[in-house]
Amino acid sequence: MDFFEAQARAKKRTSRLVALFVLAVVGTVFAGYGAALLLLAKASGRLVLWQPGLFLAVALGTALVVGLASLSKWSQFSAGGSDVAESVGGRRVDSHTTDLHERRLLNVVEEMAIASGLTMPAVYILDDEPAINAFAAGLTTADAVVAVTRGTLEKLTRDELQGVIGHEFSHILNGDMRLNMKLTAILFGILVIGLTGRIVLQTVGRGRIRDGGDKNKGGGVALVLAVGVALMIIGYVGYFFGRLIQAAASRQREFLADASSVQFTRNPGALTGALKKIGGYALGSSIHSKKSTEIGHFFFAQGFESMFGGAWATHPPLDERIRAIDPQFDGKLFEPPEVVDVAHEPWGRAGKPRNIAGFAPGALSRSTPALAVQAIGTLSPETVANAQDLLAGLPSDLLEAARQTQAAPILLYGLLLDPDATVRERQHALVAQHAGAASAAALAALAPALGPLKTDQKMPLLQLALPALRQLEPEALDTFFTTLDELVYADGRVSVFEFALQKLLLRNLALGGKPAAQVSQIYSFNAVAAEISLVLSVLARTSHPTDGAEESFADGAAQLRLLDGHLALLPLDQCGLDHLDAALDRLATASGPIKLRLLTAAAHAVAADGAIATTEAELLRAIAAALDVPMPPLGQSA
Repeated sequence: MDFFEAQARAKKRTSRLVALFVLAVVGTVFAGYGAALLLLAKASGRLVLWQPGLFLAVALGTALVVGLASLSKWSQFSAGGSDVAESVGGRRVDSHTTDLHERRLLNVVEEMAIASGLTMPAVYILDDEPAINAFAAGLTTADAVVAVTRGTLEKLTRDELQGVIGHEFSHILNGDMRLNMKLTAILFGILVIGLTGRIVLQTVGRGRIRDGGDKNKGGGVALVLAVGVALMIIGYVGYFFGRLIQAAASRQREFLADASSVQFTRNPGALTGALKKIGGYALGSSIHSKKSTEIGHFFFAQGFESMFGGAWATHPPLDERIRAIDPQFDGKLFEPPEVVDVAHEPWGRAGKPRNIAGFAPGALSRSTPALAVQAIGTLSPETVANAQDLLAGLPSDLLEAARQTQAAPILLYGLLLDPDATVRERQHALVAQHAGAASAAALAALAPALGPLKTDQKMPLLQLALPALRQLEPEALDTFFTTLDELVYADGRVSVFEFALQKLLLRNLALGGKPAAQVSQIYSFNAVAAEISLVLSVLARTSHPTDGAEESFADGAAQLRLLDGHLALLPLDQCGLDHLDAALDRLATASGPIKLRLLTAAAHAVAADGAIATTEAELLRAIAAALDVPMPPLGQSA
């Protein structure tokens, strides 16, 4: 799956969605105009088919109501995926949970996040839903959530659960989440007219409008009743077409997400097993909560009964999805649940991919620029297996700290501790000064586990800690940032790792806090030529501090033919990480094609000598994260 191509497809689908929305609104306008004509004809005793003033009033009124309702719903989503999950009764999974099913779920999501280079999504459970279903929601990868039903936890094996989570990660990586949010807002705008009519009728039905025996008042009640019926008819004309839009936008994407999940896990039986269980269990994938109706297209499987012969179905039939993965499917949907002994099998090993099609799990090495960029926005059996190995090798104390709101800042302080004993002592004093004596004591308690930590284990810990850090109160977050900054500058300089950690942290927390603010504003390569020159210069100077920077820069610049003659290697004193920070903030607003070519050029620049070293890989991933592009761990090349 090409991350940038998938993002471009999502934008095209959004354009088509807007066009279909306009058509649905036009249909609603004409339905409203027809109803208004009939009401006026009944009142005046004559029917005039064309009344421009009336048509204009209906059109403006409809557009205003639909537009304001859609904007209102969109504003509700401005906080991101957590609001969606909580609106349908989702409960955030506590990192301290002792429930074996929940621990297994957290472990699977952690593996997928590390393998894909994504920020660890928040994980939610719909406790009151016994059927098998799941969804992903969010405006960006930084505020994404993954939610599953209680039935999914209890009825699926670990492999099947991994297949479902792989499906949801596909939706996160290819831009489906934001499209789903837009679709929900649009449908609400179309539906609100019908809901208004229903409220009017309920008000009349409850006797809140009484005629008191007065003939005129009786006529008034009849008029209100007629208006309510008209509004319901008008609203549901638009709603009918809105549901068709919802179904059309969703079905094809489910086939693509299924294929991506199989590609991620290389275990077709995992996903087909989950789909067969949905078909075999009586409850299937049905969602009880009526609040979930408007996000039916978010779910892993059909959550509600489809009307009009399946025309409103948001998902393809189960047998079609299974046959797309397994052409030899015999039509048998139900298989007895497989028992997984999660109480005794280690979390990092339970359900680990076996040797499939000659693949031996192990660490992944991406030694070429093409592979580094190709890895963006993808999952693979190799990266998942590597993530499982990495998680299994992390000290349990550090893993627990990453998952706790109060301990996560302490862990981040620990990741910045300097190898030099004098600097490290100064850093401990800075933690006590800015974060308090309790924080300093907690940091000292983590020291034994932090000491043997390897460089390639640090960034994954940051990924896992981000959901906990987002739960900090504003005052605590300010203290955290202040302390972090003091630790970085304790030795009077900023290392590549320190820059990468700060950039990843600040960018993800900022974007996770205001996901609706993420926009693309720059579409011209020339408009960001200076920033691209700076990025390539910093990479070249970092990779080759003494000599070879010119060759490294040239290898990168050669990937940007549109900027021939506009790129130049900057002097060393203009290639500081502080300069890079400002350049990346501007480049974050660039379009997908610009980001793709920039990252391709960056990968060529750091690999000009035939290898991507650990420091270079950290900086490359930090640049990608600053551009809101998930890049998996690159590993160490030969």
